[in-house]
Amino acid sequence: MGTFDAAEYDSRLTRTRARMAGEGISDLFVSDPANIYYLTGYDACSFYVPQLLWISSTEPLHLFLREIDASSAWLTANLAPDQVFGYPETYVQCADRHPLDWVADIIRPRLPADAVAAVESESPHYTLRAHHALTAGLGRSLQPSPRLVNWVRAIKSSAEIEVMRTAARITERVFEVALDAVRPGVRQCDAVAEIYAAQIEGVPDAGGSYAAIPPIVLAGASTAFPHVPWSDEPFVADEAVALELAGARARYHVPLTRTMYLGTPPATLAALADVTGEGLDAALATMRPGVATGAPADAWTEVIARHGYVKKSRVGYPIGIGYAPDWGEQTMSLRPGETIPLEAGMTFHVMIGMWLDGGGYSISETVLVTEDGVECLTIVPRGLICS
Repeated sequence: MGTFDAAEYDSRLTRTRARMAGEGISDLFVSDPANIYYLTGYDACSFYVPQLLWISSTEPLHLFLREIDASSAWLTANLAPDQVFGYPETYVQCADRHPLDWVADIIRPRLPADAVAAVESESPHYTLRAHHALTAGLGRSLQPSPRLVNWVRAIKSSAEIEVMRTAARITERVFEVALDAVRPGVRQCDAVAEIYAAQIEGVPDAGGSYAAIPPIVLAGASTAFPHVPWSDEPFVADEAVALELAGARARYHVPLTRTMYLGTPPATLAALADVTGEGLDAALATMRPGVATGAPADAWTEVIARHGYVKKSRVGYPIGIGYAPDWGEQTMSLRPGETIPLEAGMTFHVMIGMWLDGGGYSISETVLVTEDGVECLTIVPRGLICS
């Protein structure tokens, strides 16, 4: 079935096979659920056990899942039933056998002897034990191909962009709820509960998906740390709160970051917000087709250096389909020295965070690279939001 029409999936597979051919690969084994979803539409919370998509240059796609999840593929994926294989329950989380033992037995007689086979070697969903089971079962080594499908995903189709525009409207709604929910005396966990509800409720004509990363709500001193979880402590007056939240639709994410202050902000925080906003504007102004991915970071660095600040982490990454543990595409980075040219149709989360001793300030935009610049997908006021 799939989220998109058959022509969209055919185009994705054609471009993937072309990239495989360009790298001299005849067969590719894919385990990242985001890449499986991209190529087939398969969508289920089944990635806590091994699953594998076999992309052959000559055969149809073959998807290998836990037996009880095979029916989920019949429901969600753009695959025929005979392209879906379910390994028996006796292979699930078993000490003396592995699901890819069974999978390899199915693939081995169908894989040509002269095949140049590769595997996604850096997927967090492909373990060392899985690799040993697959290579032993196939009786051959596999060439590492870290992120081939991820690179195919970099340029979004018009259909993908429309889904991301819908996700952006959900993000806007999530921020409406969050900015109202975060106030002195409210427990952090209670505000996050309202944020979760808004993420799933979505907008009147489009419900939301669960996000690959939970809401990041940083209060007070926690604004100095980019990824710590919320607590059950109440928000208090005269503290900053940083919010990194995403709307998601059909697994496509549009994250956004804003910082608010519960009271009248101190001059130092207001000044940091102004510098950070100026740096974000400078970074976005550089982004257009043909410009290196290092240019936005260089522009940002030049602005903050003039004000005496230093930031060592990157300032952005590609965004789109996401499953835990990440909503980024894990290919490019907006970082000094990067030379990959931007192309129209790429989407980035331009994330500007200043995490300093004792506190910080964060702001971000998800943008679409257009023919002559970038388009911010959401409309949420920038600057330090005072409540």
